[in-house]
Amino acid sequence: MPKSPAEMEAAMVANMKTRTGKTLPQWLKIAKASKLEKHGQIVKHLKTEHGMTHGFANMVAHYSLKGPQGAGSGGDDPVATQYSGKKEGLKPIYEALIDAAKKLGKDVEISPKKAYVSLRRSKQFALIQPSTATRVDVGLNLKGEDTTPRLEASGSFNAMCSHRVRLESKKDVDAELKRWLKAAYQRA
Repeated sequence: MPKSPAEMEAAMVANMKTRTGKTLPQWLKIAKASKLEKHGQIVKHLKTEHGMTHGFANMVAHYSLKGPQGAGSGGDDPVATQYSGKKEGLKPIYEALIDAAKKLGKDVEISPKKAYVSLRRSKQFALIQPSTATRVDVGLNLKGEDTTPRLEASGSFNAMCSHRVRLESKKDVDAELKRWLKAAYQRA
């Protein structure tokens, strides 16, 4: 069972000094000293000037502008929002994908966004999006791979991905999909 976003956030904060060399308060001081006012600008600054990974830079930027993302801040849980209402039945597919992603390596970053969840290493290698009430789409960065009836070109689905796989049940998170996920992870 995947951790909640609040638990993932707490783990990132706890591991920040080990993984980045500085504590969250130290990074917040750096972010504020940059005098940048937009989230994307702060993320870019932390990544390019300080070598931070996207997940940590994203968290520091968010904290510096709005405070913690967890329940204590009054923020919404994007994953809970994505899998609510008509899409609630898709949550087991998401959970199976997250379980598979976590087995790829300790450096996998799970980064929930408003409409999807980004899977990152040194860069995004996949994303998980509940696209309809009956389907979850997995976007994969597998440039150069041939398409198949199941491994489609991403087309207009998401410009950040080269391929897409449509999933309608938990059993669609099978060995073939896990191989594609692993290949995308290894390229990131």
